[in-house]
Amino acid sequence: MNIDIISLFPEMFAPLEHSIIKRAREKGILSLSITNPRDFSYNRHNHVDDIPFGGGAGMLLKPEPFFRAVDAIEARRERRPHIILMAPEGDVFSQKKARELSHYEDLIFICGHYEGFDHRIIDHLADECLSIGDYVLTGGELAAMVIIDALARMLPGVLGCDTCAETDSFACGLLEYPQYTRPRNYKGLGVPPVLLSGDHAKIDEWRQKKALEVTLKKRPDLLNGLSLSPKQKQLLNALKNNCD
Repeated sequence: MNIDIISLFPEMFAPLEHSIIKRAREKGILSLSITNPRDFSYNRHNHVDDIPFGGGAGMLLKPEPFFRAVDAIEARRERRPHIILMAPEGDVFSQKKARELSHYEDLIFICGHYEGFDHRIIDHLADECLSIGDYVLTGGELAAMVIIDALARMLPGVLGCDTCAETDSFACGLLEYPQYTRPRNYKGLGVPPVLLSGDHAKIDEWRQKKALEVTLKKRPDLLNGLSLSPKQKQLLNALKNNCD
């Protein structure tokens, strides 16, 4: 996968040079390039913002540098990239969206700053707008990194095992079940006996039950409209009856 990032502050993306993303880049699974729209400004001082027509507080990002930056990226790609604008009015990012984005071969993330974008960038340049939540950030860089990290985990070969991403919280719509490792007993705190039983059928049932239990307790909204197996429905009904 090729990811291009358009940002006024390329140095903010240093976290993508570490950990899982670093290994994905080293393996050639993921390539990341950062373009500064200042390099495409018509202004000799490389200004990329201006006052809004009609008045108002703050400065708006001008369209020319961003359209020209995208043109330059597209010129070196074999396919037209899918263009994502980080903006508060965008759809809220989710694990489902991470999975969807992981199927693209070329992506462009456009990160804003200041008061926002000239709306022509939103209407005529971006394919979609995304937000990571209902709160205000200084710019789109942090949000873009969150999305890139989440979608990169879905790419084959990025994680240490092929099933790791499938069992993460939200991957199947539920929160993850509790997990334990050595020692079996620590300060009198033990491990659920079923996990030591070697009975994989019972372990699987325990994990399904616990995932449902944790989700029901902490994020019951996730259960709305979720497609559950007959066994999961049976376990969930039992949990709800115990709560009554």
